[in-house]
Amino acid sequence: MVKLGYKLMAEEHGPADLVRNLQRAEAAGFDLAAISDHISPWVEEQGHSSFAWTVLGAMAQATQRIGLMTAVTCPLFRYHPAIIAQAAATVALLSGDRFTLGLGAGERLNEHVIGTGWPGVLERHARLSEALDILGGLLGGEMTHYEGKYYRLDHAKLYDRPAHPVPLVLAAGGPDAARLAAKKSHGLIATEPRKELVEAYRQAGGSGPCYAEVSLCVAESEAAGQEVAHRYARWSLTGWPVMAELPHTESFAAATEHVTPEMVGQQASCGPKAEAHLKSINRFIEAGFDHIILSQIGPDQERFIALFERELAPALRR
Repeated sequence: MVKLGYKLMAEEHGPADLVRNLQRAEAAGFDLAAISDHISPWVEEQGHSSFAWTVLGAMAQATQRIGLMTAVTCPLFRYHPAIIAQAAATVALLSGDRFTLGLGAGERLNEHVIGTGWPGVLERHARLSEALDILGGLLGGEMTHYEGKYYRLDHAKLYDRPAHPVPLVLAAGGPDAARLAAKKSHGLIATEPRKELVEAYRQAGGSGPCYAEVSLCVAESEAAGQEVAHRYARWSLTGWPVMAELPHTESFAAATEHVTPEMVGQQASCGPKAEAHLKSINRFIEAGFDHIILSQIGPDQERFIALFERELAPALRR
């Protein structure tokens, strides 16, 4: 059966609202929830970007059942992978082993703030491979020293570590990243309904869950939903190769000047009808994804959760 997740967009909601939204999602029957991990929103209209790891600690204590994960954390620049290993182990303990660590190679928007520059994609992927080795080694209690091209460990040890290592899930935008996920993590996460990503992961030996984020905007009408989606999510139409490279919110504003509400509506289902949203979601299920994370765009989370309870969840779990 497909597992259903709820996306906590830390760029669109303050920390206290994120915790309240999560509690509502748990009550509504979501299986898991995934929080973004940014230092900046994509566009100024979003208006938020709290520290995900502090919020995760609060979430672990405010809920009882729902799974928690990052979607996704970049353990390459702002964070050293050893610090993320410690953070993940702590959240896993606080949540009673309900935590999964979603990882990716990051975006310049969030990582350039430390002032060390933004390397090319080949270096970023090489760094990610080393980071995965460190994270797996520390969380598994098997590594204390590491000497790589980009990262080092010196007598590292996690003193508070869960009995079962935290699962690692790797974001993939192409087959190479999907194969890396199969080799060095426990699952795959993507944002496009691309069957070839799941196939590359499975063919490379990946046997874990395949997560997909699906954006939508439940609203009183299709036009109203498109307006909301345009205000808060037009940045997503730039595509991942561009999204990874733009340095600040002003860049995303300039890059999306040509984007209309109708264009955003072609990418994210909008409006009050469950049928339209189910059609969009089913594209990901048909592509082979078995963990679907639903991301309601904009402030009206209650309208979305009510539709999820009433129509979306029963249809998807049938």
